[in-house]
Amino acid sequence: MISNQILQTTIEGLKTITRMDLTVMDAEGRVLASTEEDTFADYNFSVLDFVNSQAESQLVQGYQFFKVFDESTVEYIITVKGEAEDVYKIGKIASFQIQNLLVAYKERFDKDNFVKNLLLDNLLLVDIYNRSKKLHIETDIPRVALIVETKLEKDNSSLEVVKSLFSPKSQDFITAVDEKNIIVVKALKPTDSRKDIINLANMIVDTINSEAMSQAYVAIGTVVNDIKDVSKSYKEAKMSLEVGKIFYQEHNVIAYENLGIGRLIYQLPLALCRMFIDEIFHGKSPDQFDEETLTTINKFFENSLNVSETSRQLYIHRNTLVYRLDKLQKNTGLDLRVFEDAITFKIALMVVRYMRYMQDHSMY
Repeated sequence: MISNQILQTTIEGLKTITRMDLTVMDAEGRVLASTEEDTFADYNFSVLDFVNSQAESQLVQGYQFFKVFDESTVEYIITVKGEAEDVYKIGKIASFQIQNLLVAYKERFDKDNFVKNLLLDNLLLVDIYNRSKKLHIETDIPRVALIVETKLEKDNSSLEVVKSLFSPKSQDFITAVDEKNIIVVKALKPTDSRKDIINLANMIVDTINSEAMSQAYVAIGTVVNDIKDVSKSYKEAKMSLEVGKIFYQEHNVIAYENLGIGRLIYQLPLALCRMFIDEIFHGKSPDQFDEETLTTINKFFENSLNVSETSRQLYIHRNTLVYRLDKLQKNTGLDLRVFEDAITFKIALMVVRYMRYMQDHSMY
């Protein structure tokens, strides 16, 4: 569980302090880390005998042997060369240090495993609270799930960058349930606002862009007040990620609360979408309009159906804009200057975009 590099660094640090050579082996006698140039591979039979014995420490052929347990199972054997009382104390200190590392790494692994199963709804309600208590995780503080997507799959550099933004001692969790996305479960303070969450998402995007040299996109779920509801926030963030790709491609950060009508369209059956488009446009499609017409329509919507402001931004005469709107009304039967018709047309454009996205991704 603990990497050999960490074990090596730990015993080298202990040697610097004690000036004693130490070795760490697994329960089968294989050397994992050592400060000795020539390790005692010839003594493997002694290691196996020691592991199977009831003793927690033993002096064998000039070496002090110590056991490190993972619960009731021997995980590591620590050895120190020498027979003096000081050597025994140093061995106990080393085994105590490795034992603490093992507990810390196991807890970290267990937390990561717990959070993954929590996000995927793989835990019973009673298990959520029991494991939270065992892992010292608070259950009744507000949390929000964020999904960080980068362009590169298996992007470990981005994962490390995201982890560096959060304190390991906090109630925040950073994990991944697939190869594409990083999931952040952020514990919130009572004073944290929606704006603070958006600022955090923007900070993640900016940091990944600058340090990991990868373009990032962050989707945000809603805030939940109990740990059992974290999976709900995660599912909302997943929907935000998909809906954002369809309707809000210009945004790097999108929140579930801001999905608007796009969230409703995303959940419509495609057969119903086709029926709606056929009924409104009589077999035509709004994406078949020329670029000039589409630009005019989009700018008209951006300016809240204001004719004067739209014509000014398009650098055209007001009468030219009115002519284009009249022509559109003749072709579609919808007058965008009328609020109800404008809403119908806007929804139709979004439905067509949704259908095209689904078709491009072979999802139907």
